[in-house]
Amino acid sequence: MSELHYTYYESPVGMLKIGGTDSYICELTFVDNPDQLTHGEPGITEVMHQCTEQLIEYFHGKRRNFDIPVHQNGTEFQLRVWSELMEIAYGKTISYMDLAKRLGDPKVIRAAASTNGKNNIAIIVPCHRVIGSDSSLVGYAGGKWRKKWLLGHEFKIAHGVQTLF
Repeated sequence: MSELHYTYYESPVGMLKIGGTDSYICELTFVDNPDQLTHGEPGITEVMHQCTEQLIEYFHGKRRNFDIPVHQNGTEFQLRVWSELMEIAYGKTISYMDLAKRLGDPKVIRAAASTNGKNNIAIIVPCHRVIGSDSSLVGYAGGKWRKKWLLGHEFKIAHGVQTLF
């Protein structure tokens, strides 16, 4: 197993913790508390540097898709959910029911929503693009204000719309 490294990036939605190896990114999470700072192995890998550069481009409205390798441990179902999230187009949203239907079974809506909340690679695996069936902003591990900001940012860049929610 490759050595895990951590770095941090101060974004428009707060501090982001980036965890990765020489081969992939395995964590991109929001840091709201200094106690969440992890001091792993020193140094930033090339893929982590690329991640930071792509995040900067994303926040400047110059990047809509990320092309860095990511990896999360999970069940076969969780991996399917996270893969499906990657298919949601920039500037678009789907409901949790839409997500369950894309997975082939509307009855897995709760499991899909739970897995969505366990995503450890925010923004790149765009769990923020999943909303309630009534088009409402519903839970987001990074906080609803961040979800609103990210969706507003993407809609503004993609459609010229100032506010969605």
